[in-house]
Amino acid sequence: MLKGMHTDTARCVRAVRSKDARFDGWFFTAVLTTGIYCRPSCPVVPPKPGNMVFHPSAAACQQAGFRACKRCRPDTSPGSPEWNHRADLVARAMRLIADGVVDREGVPGLAARLGYSTRQVERQLLAELGAGPLALARAQRAQTARLLVETTDLPMAEIAFAAGFASVRAFNDTVREVFALSPSGLRTRAAPRNTPAGTTPGVLSLRLPFRAPLNPDNLFGHLAATAVPGVEEWRDGSYRRTLRLPYGHGIAALTPRPDHIACRLTLGDPRDLTVAISRCRRLLDLDADPVAVDDQLRTDPVLAPLVDKAPGRRVPRTVDEAEFAVRAVLGQQVSTAAARTHAARLVTAHGTPVDDPEGGLTHLFPSPGALAALDPETLAMPRTRRTTFTTLVRQLAEGDLHLGVESDWPEARARLLELPGFGPWTVDVIAMRALGDPDAFLPTDLGIRRAARELGLPSTPAALTARAAAWRPWRAYAVQYLWATDSHPINFLPV
Repeated sequence: MLKGMHTDTARCVRAVRSKDARFDGWFFTAVLTTGIYCRPSCPVVPPKPGNMVFHPSAAACQQAGFRACKRCRPDTSPGSPEWNHRADLVARAMRLIADGVVDREGVPGLAARLGYSTRQVERQLLAELGAGPLALARAQRAQTARLLVETTDLPMAEIAFAAGFASVRAFNDTVREVFALSPSGLRTRAAPRNTPAGTTPGVLSLRLPFRAPLNPDNLFGHLAATAVPGVEEWRDGSYRRTLRLPYGHGIAALTPRPDHIACRLTLGDPRDLTVAISRCRRLLDLDADPVAVDDQLRTDPVLAPLVDKAPGRRVPRTVDEAEFAVRAVLGQQVSTAAARTHAARLVTAHGTPVDDPEGGLTHLFPSPGALAALDPETLAMPRTRRTTFTTLVRQLAEGDLHLGVESDWPEARARLLELPGFGPWTVDVIAMRALGDPDAFLPTDLGIRRAARELGLPSTPAALTARAAAWRPWRAYAVQYLWATDSHPINFLPV
């Protein structure tokens, strides 16, 4: 699958005819005779090729005057994998738009975060996606509005502002234009799918789609085994954690299912819904293209049996890049249990308390500002690591170091390597799990070197790096397959 796939008409037609769900989110099919747009896997009889045109985004379809199909619900497709493995301007902009930046800060705010002019950002998005940042954000608002209309009993006026619309009129007009139904019509149509009566107020239950296959073992196993008490927990088959969000805080409960991730969100402010969904998807790497990843890794005869045994491994990521960087420092040269203990002490002393009626979560992870204000002498770690810790949190708090979704990966790596106590392992694990670089590699990791020896791969960092060149650009996924050869709890779905 390639960048700009929507321009390859013959390939798109083949995907539509085969109803191949792997292509959902890569492109959208607009049907000239009906005026609707669909995902490639739409179950209806495919139209004639001459009646199909292809667009790179739902926003581009909407801009061209097409409305969303009521059967396949193309607005609920997994996101394009392009934004996962690219670090250019368009990919960084799309990650920010998914995080709700345009709704909160406008296009000038988006451009400022990216370090470009608004004209440059608009031009590049339009060229690649057929829509500018406002149209892309509008399409996302429509999707959020639909979700709230169909799954909650919130009044329509509250939904309008929670979804990011400036007025109820704009909300009504957009819903009618995109879905060819009024908001009340959407709610009536979705009545059989509504959440059960008696659902806790402020709690939303929804499905997070993904491209199959997805192996949940190492994904949820890693998150559960490294969970910081008070901030994260495994309870009743779900990974649960607190979320620091733009308008308040929330709690997410994520449960693996055969064809989706069940997501239960408790939000203090419904305006945080879009951001919460985006961060949960990012945490679980749900927009990945596992077929492309696994096909590449299978070309190595040593990795092929590992991939065939358990295909679809994802990279466990994070909902908060700064938090993960802090935890990476706490985990330097200590066991998983020791790292959890260090983090739990910080949470208890400096985290923000939260209520969790449904479980045992107690705090938000401390912000960089709170950690920058603590007394270093209270940290139970060697003096050199204290320096590493205090330098990191100070730079994060003062804004000298940026690790958000908009980060330029090479620049962030270079900045991290300048910090005292930051070697290749710490930088690469942050690149892999916080920045989201799918090609980050950990040749010095003890677990990786042990797996390499047992598999007959080179085990010295230089030689293993040379061998791993064939796994690019998916070396972070190769790390997951290599780690999975061990019996460490991170590799097993908790019971």
